[in-house]
Amino acid sequence: MSGQTAPEPPSLPATDFVAALTARQAPSVPKGLTTRRGMPDASRFAIYRNNVHVSLVEALGKRFPVTRQLVGDDFFRGMAREFVQAVKPRSPVLLEYGAEFPAFVASFAPADTVPYLADVARIEIAVSESYHAVEAPALDMAAIAALDPERLGDMVIEAHPAVRLVRATFPVGTIWSNHQVEPVKPVVEWTGEDVLVTRPKARIGLTVLPPADESFVAALLSGRTLAQAAEAAIEADAAFDFGRALVALINLGVVRAVRDRETSDV
Repeated sequence: MSGQTAPEPPSLPATDFVAALTARQAPSVPKGLTTRRGMPDASRFAIYRNNVHVSLVEALGKRFPVTRQLVGDDFFRGMAREFVQAVKPRSPVLLEYGAEFPAFVASFAPADTVPYLADVARIEIAVSESYHAVEAPALDMAAIAALDPERLGDMVIEAHPAVRLVRATFPVGTIWSNHQVEPVKPVVEWTGEDVLVTRPKARIGLTVLPPADESFVAALLSGRTLAQAAEAAIEADAAFDFGRALVALINLGVVRAVRDRETSDV
């Protein structure tokens, strides 16, 4: 009949759609989701829902390969499925999914027998973030040498965008590094490690910090001045060597800029 228009299809809130896709038990087709003919199609929705679950689980497996190796594929998939049901993607960029995974692993009771697993997942988050961080030049020793020594103590550093620091009670840097080769090397010393993740010359590198440098690096990355960071390091370990530690950070590409605390970059 002329002058009449087709009725508007029922709307489907995005939150309802996401909840239906990630629910623990397969739900009925959400109200408002229909084919072009205006009819719900349970089988097609089930296939789509399964594909979403599989894609998210696979994305986690790719982002946390060492975590997966430590517990095996079956255990990891089961844990990943639980995570997918509990935590919804917040970004359309799939490689960003899983930021909350280390905390989830720490609270996942079946993983209690592998107490270092959550910290390994934290390392893998740091590696992923470092790899995808924006490009930026790093300061070299010539730039540092040109600074006024009398001003140096009152300066702060701007870390390179790819730098990450993971402080753990387990040897997670060693565990991660040992899983980059075949056969996997055993861990000899089960002590905590502070691990610096960097990307010098576009390659990811993990450095287990010397104990004497741990407080210094953590203080610098938290925004404290070079003098304050050195004082914290000396208080923690009298063997701290300021010159050696600063040169090591420069050589690792950690420093993007050095500036006075309240002035412009140097």
